[in-house]
Amino acid sequence: MIGKLSGRVDYRSLDHVMLDVHGVGYLVYCSDRTLAALPPAGEAVALYTDLLVREDLLQLFGFTSLVEKEWHRLLMSVQGIGAKASLSILGALGPDGVSRAIALGDWTALKAAKGVGPKTAQRVVIELKDKAPGVMAMIGRAPQINDPGKLIEDDVPTLRPELAPSVQADALSALSNLGYAPGDAAAAVVEVLDAQPGADTSALIRASLKILAPKNL
Repeated sequence: MIGKLSGRVDYRSLDHVMLDVHGVGYLVYCSDRTLAALPPAGEAVALYTDLLVREDLLQLFGFTSLVEKEWHRLLMSVQGIGAKASLSILGALGPDGVSRAIALGDWTALKAAKGVGPKTAQRVVIELKDKAPGVMAMIGRAPQINDPGKLIEDDVPTLRPELAPSVQADALSALSNLGYAPGDAAAAVVEVLDAQPGADTSALIRASLKILAPKNL
């Protein structure tokens, strides 16, 4: 399994990039958003990758964060969502936008992605809503490539270590321990963060409970 590549851009196409890694060229398919963030030919780049293996095909897909990579994996587990549709969704919304849309059950946001119809968008929300908290908990904890166009001298990407606990993850865990369904907890957390972006863990839990309380009545 090829999980990460560090090299230099050979060329970019409409849906993929060729990376030169110590003389070996890797064809990596990316979302529009990721492609737009890549540097021009000849410059250094680092991408997390996912390898799709079929009987007659091997395809690499590239991502700037592990959260984006995880959403790609989950999206492709939904019937009717292939690699092309997954990249279309990630390109249109970004990983944070996908987390938000699925947690809130906003299938119309997913429908805005090219090639994704209303029935497929609704299926994605239904099947993945309870998985959104797990992915959201990765935000702020998983390492992320700060700048996909920069590498250090030995061609290893500079990663940003996240040592502090994620406020979002801790709030989701607390709400889950209180008996709330993962999907409901995630939706409440997203709603609170929209209104109070700087909320600490305690404030986030209290505000989320006010939203969730009526659901216990």
